[in-house]
Amino acid sequence: MTLRDSRTSRSERLSLLILCASVIWLSGCAVGPNYKRPDVSVPASYRGQTANPAAKIDPALGDEEWAKVFQDQELRRLIRAALQNNYDVRIAAARVQEARAQLGITRADQFPSLGAGGNITSQRDSAAGPIPAFELTQGALSVSAAWNLDFWGRYRRATEAQRARLLAQEWAQRAVISSLVANVASGYFHLRELDLELEISNRTLASRSESLKLTAMRTEHGIDTMLDQRQAEQLVYTAGAQVPDLERQIEQQENALSILLGNNPGAIPRGMKLTEQPHAPEVPAGLPSELLERRPDVREAEENLVAANAQIGVARAAYFPQISLTGSGGYQSSALSNLFTGPAGIWSFGGSFTQPIFEGGRLRSNVRLAEAQPQEMLLTYQQTIQGAFRDVSDALVAYRKNREFRIQEEKLTESARDAAQLSEQRFNAGATDYLEVLTNETNFFSDELTLAQAQFTELQALVQLYQALGGGWQQ
Repeated sequence: MTLRDSRTSRSERLSLLILCASVIWLSGCAVGPNYKRPDVSVPASYRGQTANPAAKIDPALGDEEWAKVFQDQELRRLIRAALQNNYDVRIAAARVQEARAQLGITRADQFPSLGAGGNITSQRDSAAGPIPAFELTQGALSVSAAWNLDFWGRYRRATEAQRARLLAQEWAQRAVISSLVANVASGYFHLRELDLELEISNRTLASRSESLKLTAMRTEHGIDTMLDQRQAEQLVYTAGAQVPDLERQIEQQENALSILLGNNPGAIPRGMKLTEQPHAPEVPAGLPSELLERRPDVREAEENLVAANAQIGVARAAYFPQISLTGSGGYQSSALSNLFTGPAGIWSFGGSFTQPIFEGGRLRSNVRLAEAQPQEMLLTYQQTIQGAFRDVSDALVAYRKNREFRIQEEKLTESARDAAQLSEQRFNAGATDYLEVLTNETNFFSDELTLAQAQFTELQALVQLYQALGGGWQQ
């Protein structure tokens, strides 16, 4: 090789390196809009939130870990078991793994692909007339590379979109966890409410059965009438009818909780009684602006918006040329002993581009589709935020009003208890008939059951408020 040829070769290589560096530098730009969080209307405070100065200082209920909100040890064990075994949680975790793998596949398009290969062949032909027999062995080793340059940011925008989808799946997983924690807690409180109703019914049945025996004895001696006995029987049968129905509901509720735990239907262990479950009169709700960062469904909706926004760049990049670089190098020789010598070296390098000219409106329609989808995702995002504010407001007013209802129901039950005792005393003294006893005992029994339901609805409202504030997924 002459000096001139050497200089020419060096110049060509330098030009090639400069061209590659320029292409890589220019590939830093990416078509399509960058994401910017849209402005949303956020209220200064939640409707239904009480003006309690301490509530503004304390951390919001939604920031608390579920183990601090629910202090029943058995309930905590149930929630831990559900988080480990529940099928919805495990499915959500699998979807996150799928999205993470898809991100790796999409991101790989930004990098060159490399491949290596080799072969060896040996051939022997027999003598044919004047042509003597000969034997030929050939070997080759090669390395190839191909790179679709991301000149317009198509692959980077696709990676950005897939990364947002991964984050959306992670927030969807947290939403599933939050719902599961709320469902287990609500189901457990419902179970304890049914246990309390069954306890009330059994106690009432035992008490009224003793009264019925006394009334039947008085009827035999002509002190009371048969009507009095029949009315006493009504109290017994009313309480007795509640027992099997409540037992049915208890077993079915245990079955429902077992499924949430990822188990076959079975018994559920109990902890604190319904009336012993701790809960504050008022809970801090925090600032509405913090809800946008904490609610899993709101964050999921925003990540879907990010993904749709990035897809605009992917669609617009299809208008521009696609530039590809390919190259290969290696060794090829008919003598394996000379496979790695200079004359056996082979290489090739090339570049190509393709420019769409006519697609029948396909590219334009793809861009329009990509631009329309963020509008849908934006509306979904804004709708999700409004729904979140409503959930919190509804839960706040429900917790406060259910507490007020429970307090009034306690007073009503206490008054009904006194009325039942007084009517019993009046009947024994002969000052009234058994109808008064029947009426007051029936009212007292009904009020006791209603009070148990009121205690449950108050706790259920607390669970709903905790979930509405975006709590429950914190471990």
